[in-house]
Amino acid sequence: MFTIVRSLIPAAALLAAAPLAAQDNWVASWTASPHAPLTTEGPFAAAEYEDVTISQVLRLSEGGDRLRVRFTNRYGDRPLHIGEARIVLLDDDGAEVPGSSRPLTFGGATGGVVPRGAPFASDVVALVTGDFDKVKVEFYVPEATGPCTCHLTGLDTLAVSAPGNHVGEAWEPATTGMHRAFLSVVEVDSDDALGTIVTFGDSITDGVGSTPGEDRRWPDVLAERLEEAGLEYAVANAGISGNRVLSPGMGESALARFDEDVLSLPNVTHMIVFVGVNDIGNRYGPQRGGIGGLALDQPEIDAEQMIAGYRQLIARAHAEGITVIGSPIGPYKGAMYWSEEGEAARQQINDWIVNSGEFDAVTRLDLAFAEPDDPATMREGYHMGDFLHGSDTGLRAVGESIDLALFTPEAE
Repeated sequence: MFTIVRSLIPAAALLAAAPLAAQDNWVASWTASPHAPLTTEGPFAAAEYEDVTISQVLRLSEGGDRLRVRFTNRYGDRPLHIGEARIVLLDDDGAEVPGSSRPLTFGGATGGVVPRGAPFASDVVALVTGDFDKVKVEFYVPEATGPCTCHLTGLDTLAVSAPGNHVGEAWEPATTGMHRAFLSVVEVDSDDALGTIVTFGDSITDGVGSTPGEDRRWPDVLAERLEEAGLEYAVANAGISGNRVLSPGMGESALARFDEDVLSLPNVTHMIVFVGVNDIGNRYGPQRGGIGGLALDQPEIDAEQMIAGYRQLIARAHAEGITVIGSPIGPYKGAMYWSEEGEAARQQINDWIVNSGEFDAVTRLDLAFAEPDDPATMREGYHMGDFLHGSDTGLRAVGESIDLALFTPEAE
């Protein structure tokens, strides 16, 4: 028996937007969880912008009649100035759909100033969108932004113009990237949406290893299956590459970012928790306290502390009426930070996830990845070559392994 109780939309989700009427049905159709700038040099160096126009391509998971865009300056060291912004639909070839461009305003003004540490929602825009439509969000930043409040693994096109405000113009990028800059949520008002499902995890949920621009993360696969089954949910991907349950580093810890990245989203009904491999890998592995050459603080955690962390996530979600679906930590034998000691911790934690009964339900994403004859190892062809991150094939297998009965009205 699964209990689904719709939570009230948290006050943080309303931000500067218009008040919601009783008949409104807002969901988080697209998300990218932001994180603090990681370093000032090397592959993880934070981007900075001034007097340029930025455009980003996003794929919605649920369409509707109206939308609003939530910008973020959560980790900014100064106010973020937005001079002008717009949103426009894209066709299957990536071209703008004529007549679909809409200005994004803020309290009726063309631009806005996002305070340090704050989210900032646009006014509501009347724009009809379909499930899995792609949109482009374009905005001008007239003043120096400082290190970007970004999401590192965007896996779709970010373009930066030559100097100047080019919103609404045809322009060639001066530079491009694959991160997300200053955008965190697109909320859609959908008459038939059943709610928002949040996938809460690390790089495996974030989609590392999948083909950029092709929307092949396992949450994308889940969203497509739900649509095919007639289950109209928005799927909000709240994965951050390198994320951990208990410790910060590549993003704040799951416990620290939970309120902003889950509870602030509208109409969350379910959450799938698939996170923890970075905690045990960095704690017990031969290269302790580092990911990809980036040094991380690594407390001397143990399996019991990890379990206590999951219990906190469950309790806080249940307080908001959210059904919590847990997955055991995935196999990672062969990865650079695997060890026998870490594997023992994984087995202890996974036994609790599967058998404690503290999650509302369990989905075996770990087994979808695993080699049948050696379930501590990812199946050949299911990882990107590092025995940790899924390939397109592996991520599809994971997305297809989830029982959709978890989300049907009969599960209430």
